[in-house]
Amino acid sequence: MVDLKDFRRISDFEWEIPRTYRKDMLVPVRIFATRRMLEAAFEDKSLEQAVNAATLPGLVGHVVVMPDMHQGYGFPIGGVAATRLPDGVISPGAIGYDINCGVRLLGSKIYIDEVEEHLDELATVLNMKCPSGVGEGGAIRLSDDELARVCRDGAQWARQQGYATEADLRRTEEGGRLEGADPGKVSKRARERGRSQLGSLGAGNHFIEVDLVEQIYDAEAARVMGLEEGTLAVQIHCGSRGFGHQICTDYVREFQSAVQRYQIRLPDRELVCAPLNSPEGQDYLAAMRAAANYAFANRQVLAHLARQAFEQVLAGRVASWQLHQVYDIAHNMGKIETHVIDGEKMKVCVHRKGATRAFGPGAPGLPEEYRTIGQPVLVPGSMGTASWVLVGTETSMERSFGSTCHGAGRVMSRSKAKKEVRGETLRVSLEKEGIRVRAGSLSGLAEEAPQAYKDVDDVVQTVSGAGIARKVARLRPLAVIKG
Repeated sequence: MVDLKDFRRISDFEWEIPRTYRKDMLVPVRIFATRRMLEAAFEDKSLEQAVNAATLPGLVGHVVVMPDMHQGYGFPIGGVAATRLPDGVISPGAIGYDINCGVRLLGSKIYIDEVEEHLDELATVLNMKCPSGVGEGGAIRLSDDELARVCRDGAQWARQQGYATEADLRRTEEGGRLEGADPGKVSKRARERGRSQLGSLGAGNHFIEVDLVEQIYDAEAARVMGLEEGTLAVQIHCGSRGFGHQICTDYVREFQSAVQRYQIRLPDRELVCAPLNSPEGQDYLAAMRAAANYAFANRQVLAHLARQAFEQVLAGRVASWQLHQVYDIAHNMGKIETHVIDGEKMKVCVHRKGATRAFGPGAPGLPEEYRTIGQPVLVPGSMGTASWVLVGTETSMERSFGSTCHGAGRVMSRSKAKKEVRGETLRVSLEKEGIRVRAGSLSGLAEEAPQAYKDVDDVVQTVSGAGIARKVARLRPLAVIKG
């Protein structure tokens, strides 16, 4: 078991487990955390999982762990790793079951003083418009042919259907579409699950939230994003639903035999992988991209439904009820990117699991308006606490493969939270704080209690202190919609 004495302190916000810690490690593990956060991380297996991840064939640089780290399937949530093309590996467990789970932020010119009396109605209509819950069907039912188009075109499919604007696509990571998706690499069972769930929120930690832009930290970046103190914003946090989960399940099962065929030795079978240039690796990459495109389309449809709710409740009551897109980012993804590692420019597959891209100013692929400030980064807090808007930095490009944290990070399992928190008590407490709650399940509400998560302000202060993101705005919740 790794111990505190095994770490090398780089700064108040950065630590390293050297490659020499264990003979099978191919790269060091770098952790962005305060000492207090690091000590707390010993309560689960996240650090042990990070060391195990450092044995994956083809790794370059170092395995990175963010301050919102917690134990996941094989690979820690909050983890980042890059494998070199063409013969490095790709690991489904290092990307996650909810492929392209991510966050979309919509901004507005709606001032809180104008709409305070309408917030209850707004929460109710949002809840009615946006389907949520375990196994819940979505707003759109797809034929097999239409599902295949969603898999190939992502949010661009939504634009063709009238659910998106060109500005929405421009302000979505990868334009809302990953090239190379192949619905033919997706199982029949995954397609069955995906046909009925597009335009739905799901359950767990997924939510739609109406927020108040409470404080601005970077006036120029906020101006470019269209964020202003005292106005409303909307966050949408969800992913590829059962479609992506089934794809991950299918390939984890398939890769159990692939590691035998390619004679890959692993300390944890949950890290199963395949070489990127193998048929199995290419098949998973194509299926993962299909799930990622499905998730981009899913958040786009939900954004369309949220706009309908705002129009229904606020049109004619406020001067401007429209919602503009700030950005949409993924935090469970494998991406082919070019990075400078140990002074060498190389093409790699960056695995981000519970971590988000945070490209700095001037990075290719950013919309023109964001190239001077860096990529927007969206960090939702736990239910009832603050969320943050950040931007990526040059330092994140140099030290973390252009990545940063994705949220607060759990400190309590869902089962423990349900034992310790009563859903109804939590609902009453949130309502007393002025947060309107619409939830399909009180037990599901208890699972996501604020005390089940780290303090998101501490997490953000850590990545800010380490220089791998910069603060732009702090958001405070006004209404929460959960499955």
